[in-house]
Amino acid sequence: VQLVEAGGGLVQAGGARRLSCSHAGRTFYSMGWCREAPGEGREFVARMSARGGSRHYAHSVEGRFTIYRDNGKNTVYLQMNSLKPEDTANYYCAASTSYYSDLEQQYDYWGRGTQVTVSS
Repeated sequence: VQLVEAGGGLVQAGGARRLSCSHAGRTFYSMGWCREAPGEGREFVARMSARGGSRHYAHSVEGRFTIYRDNGKNTVYLQMNSLKPEDTANYYCAASTSYYSDLEQQYDYWGRGTQVTVSS
């Protein structure tokens, strides 16, 4: 199973960016986005259940980021608004076949990541 992220790039503080994760039609129990900044561990910023009924966000992004899916396109998105320099990180899409969790080890598939850089 391949997860392919897209949408990263350079954006000014206060701007917006939308990341996408295509998953070739496979159905998962949950999907999420996490990020990793240089010298820091991975942080799950958003996750949603398979049917979209449950969504959770890290406190650091709540109110600014939105995770949603387009089943017709087999794609999960992360809309990021009001970006801050501290949002700079490599963003990864992840999928779990069994859990709805913010624990890395409970995700079975990972994308390669897409870099988001927010300039001040």
